[in-house]
Amino acid sequence: MLTIYGKDSSINVRKVLWACAELGLDYVREDWGVGFRSTREPSFLAMNPNAMIPVIDDDGFVLWESNSILRYLAAQHGGASLYPSAPRERARVDQWMDWQASDLNRAWSYAFMSLVRKSPLHGDARQVATSLESWTGFMRVLEQQLQGSGGYVAGSAFTLADIPVGLSLVRWFATPFERPALPAVQAYCDRLEQREGFRKFGSNGMA
Repeated sequence: MLTIYGKDSSINVRKVLWACAELGLDYVREDWGVGFRSTREPSFLAMNPNAMIPVIDDDGFVLWESNSILRYLAAQHGGASLYPSAPRERARVDQWMDWQASDLNRAWSYAFMSLVRKSPLHGDARQVATSLESWTGFMRVLEQQLQGSGGYVAGSAFTLADIPVGLSLVRWFATPFERPALPAVQAYCDRLEQREGFRKFGSNGMA
C-alpha cells in the first residue's frame, strides 16, 4: 500500500496526488504539516530529516522531495507515457520539472507570499515588484515554449512535467496583479482543466 504523508492543501503534496490520479494508484494519506501533526515529531523526522512534506512510503520504500516522488511513482507503477524511458525524451521532461522547481518557483515566491498569503515578512514593495517582473519573464518563456511544443510543456503529450508547471499556473492566475496576455499559457491551462487529476487537486489549496 502507498501512504502519502502531508496535508492536501500543500502544492507539493498536490503534485503527488495528481500523479496518483494519472497513474490510477490507490493510496492512503495522513495529514501532516502546519495545522496538523508537526513534521518535527520524531516519527516524521525518521522519514524525512528535513521536516518537510510530502513523504511517501510505498510498501516500505520511503522517499521525500516531491519531484523525485513523481519520477519514482511513474517509473515504478507503469507511467512510461508520463515519464518516457528514452534518454532524450526523459531529459526534456526533467528539464521542465527542474525549471519549475528552481527558476519559476524562485521567481514567484516573494510576490505570492505578499499578495496572496499577506505575509508580514514579505511586505517590501520593491521586492514584490522585482518578483513580479521576474515571474512574468519566466511565464513569457513558458508562453514561447507552448507556442511551438504541440500542446504541453515538454511536447505534444501530457507528461510529469505538466504537473508541477500546471500547479504553478494556479498561483499565476490567483495572484492579484496586472498580468500580460499569454494566449498559449491560457490555452494550456484550459487543456489541463480537462484532466480529472487537475480538477481534483489543481486548486484545492494555497499552502
